[in-house]
Amino acid sequence: MNDLFFYAGIFLCIVMVMSLYRAIFGPTILDRLIGVNAIGSKTTTLLILIGLLYQRVDMFVDISLAYAMLNFIAVLAASRYFHKRKGLHEESGND
Repeated sequence: MNDLFFYAGIFLCIVMVMSLYRAIFGPTILDRLIGVNAIGSKTTTLLILIGLLYQRVDMFVDISLAYAMLNFIAVLAASRYFHKRKGLHEESGND
């Protein structure tokens, strides 16, 4: 069973790299925010998988919940900032 959790963690890391590409090279700020939010969500799941591997799920669930809350608040703050700045849907200097 530990092998399944290990390979699921490896797969999640690969998927996180794809989200990282979107966060870095996204054509709009909204794409970058979605990429960063996806990385945070996958990190929460990865923390739970690490807890299952170390057989300390209770500790890692607490860490995961705190990280998910911080991720949610950070994305809300960033989206509110860019919405007030009116730069949420603009393209990045490709014109």
